[in-house]
Amino acid sequence: IEDETQVSRATQGEQDNYEMHVRAANIVRAGESLMKLVSDLKQFLILNDFPSVNEAINQRNQQLKSLQEECDKKLIALRDEISIDLYELEEEYYSSSYSLCDSNDLPLCEAYWRQDFATLSPESLSMPLAAATAEQNVAASQSSTPSHPHVNGHGAGPTEHS
Repeated sequence: IEDETQVSRATQGEQDNYEMHVRAANIVRAGESLMKLVSDLKQFLILNDFPSVNEAINQRNQQLKSLQEECDKKLIALRDEISIDLYELEEEYYSSSYSLCDSNDLPLCEAYWRQDFATLSPESLSMPLAAATAEQNVAASQSSTPSHPHVNGHGAGPTEHS
């Protein structure tokens, strides 16, 4: 026996069907909201995870510092090789018959590595490089900082080339 209600059986079926669709849509919307919330949390964690970001930054800094040190070493070695070659070429030039310089002229490499041009005497200009570097080594041991650092700040004075 069926109970008599104000709505017919077909109308009640349609209402139940509509109610199921609405509830299903609400469940789907809630699931999408949860998925968006999880995505936002992941993004927040990735962007604001300071310990791992700092660790990655520190690792990259160490890599770049080691690369810089390697490049500096190569540049210093290259500078030393060029300095030696320049000295040999100047010695050859100044000792050749094509030289237009006076015997008291200072070769470029010696002039560059001299620490203090103001205190040079005429006798020290004609002295050989070995004696000049020995004097410079004595002067360098008395002072802790070289007076002619290179432009890039990486070179010491004549003590490297003695």
